[in-house]
Formats: sequence, structure tokens, C-alpha cells
Amino acid sequence: MASGASPSVEPVVGEPAAVADLGGERALLVADVHAGIEVGLRYERGVELDDRADERRERLCDLLAETGADRLVVLGDLAHRIAAPEGEEREELKALIRAVTDRVPMTLVEGNHDAGVAEAFAADLDVIGTGGGVLDGGEGDDDSRAETGGIGVCHGHTWPDPALLDADVVCMGHEHPQVRLEDSVGGSRVERAWLRGRIDPGAFVEGGDPDAIGAGDPPELVVFPAFNERSGGTWMNVDGQSFLAPFLPDALPAGDAYLLNGTRLGDFRRI
Repeated sequence: MASGASPSVEPVVGEPAAVADLGGERALLVADVHAGIEVGLRYERGVELDDRADERRERLCDLLAETGADRLVVLGDLAHRIAAPEGEEREELKALIRAVTDRVPMTLVEGNHDAGVAEAFAADLDVIGTGGGVLDGGEGDDDSRAETGGIGVCHGHTWPDPALLDADVVCMGHEHPQVRLEDSVGGSRVERAWLRGRIDPGAFVEGGDPDAIGAGDPPELVVFPAFNERSGGTWMNVDGQSFLAPFLPDALPAGDAYLLNGTRLGDFRRI
């Protein structure tokens, strides 16, 4: 996915994560961690799964070390249950946030599953609201920061702040894009995927307000795969599936899908 991708955001090969160069700061971006998913599935569906809380926490910390990131940015749905965190889910969140913030600062872009998370951990997290925001690093000299419009971030479950159209690239989660791949003998497997392409500004802004559209080329949209492999997702190549974000697929008139290993699958509408 490096070829043709935004120079400011580079996926980590083989991982549902990317590194963003914010000028004076290097950030690791992930989406849809869904901490506490096993507790949620037990409560919601009566499904019993082995607990992978430790594995999720260790993967995040390993990625921070491997990429040399100065910050972790979660593009929404840090938590799983749509309620204030409690019980085992809260304990997992507490341990995960402590492990990360012992190393680097952590930013949460609020998602639809994060009700109460920002309040519960207000002393530990920097929080960006549901409309999203633009990361510019906050450091570095003025000249280096002026060369970029920054990285726009949102979860994607609501209409985004029109200011994101002034960014160079917009990163979002929420969709959990995935594809079903079949072999020559009829076997199939599910793979998480990235989506990327240029935004249609008129479809990205609620109501297509022309006054909200900035000058210049529109930013690239990067839709992140879910960090949590158990969280399901939107099928790109299965009939009857629909997008979750109110601005998709209209805001992505032409976009490519990629596997985590970087394999380009081409136009997501034709996979």
C-alpha cells in the first residue's frame, strides 16, 4: 500500500495499524480495539471465547516499540460495549491505558462504543470529539508544520467536522472493512482490509454544503481495518452488505482495497 499512498500515513505491513508523521511527532494509529469484546459477546449473545485482553495490550505496546511512535491515536471504539465501562471491561481498559501511557501519550477519537470512556479515564487520555479533528503534531518548527494540512481523524459513525477537508489525509475506523477470498476448489477465508481513495467533498459534508468545502485538492480517505480481529465488519465483496458511515460509499467514488500484507485488490466495488 505504500505505492501511491499519502506520504504522511504509512501502514505497518502485516498489521491493522499505521504510522503518521506529524512533523514533530510520530503517531501510531489504530481503530476499533473493542477492549472487553469477550465480555460483551458473553453478555449480548451468550458466546464464550477465550480472553485475549493480554494479547491485545501486548500487541499495542509491541507496535509502539517497533515503530518508535511518540503517541498512540485510537480512531474510536477503544471499548466494546455501548455503555459506561464497568466490571471486566473496565479492568481491561484500565490495564491497557496504563500500559500505553506509561510509554507514550494516548489520544482517543470518540466512537459510538466509547460512551463514558473519556469521562472514566479523563486524567489519562487526550480526547477528540465525535466530529473528529486535525492532528498537526503540535511540535516542530513553523515551516515544517506549514507544509502539511495535518492528519484528519474521525471514527466515522457521525457526519464529520467540515474542517477535516483541509487536512492532507483523513483517517477513520468504524467500518471494519473485510473481504472474503475464495480459492480454486471453493474454499474461502476472511481477510481484514484497508480502503483508500480521494474524498468527494460534497458527499463528505452533511448536506453537501458548498461553503464547507475548502480550496485545493480534496484529501485522501483511509479507512482502517479493525485492530480487533473478533469484531466483524463490513464485507467489501458480499452482496447485500451496506456501509455504516453516513457518508460512505458516496464520499469515496473511487477507492482501492488492500490486504494487511500490502496486496492491492483494486477497486473495492469490483473485488
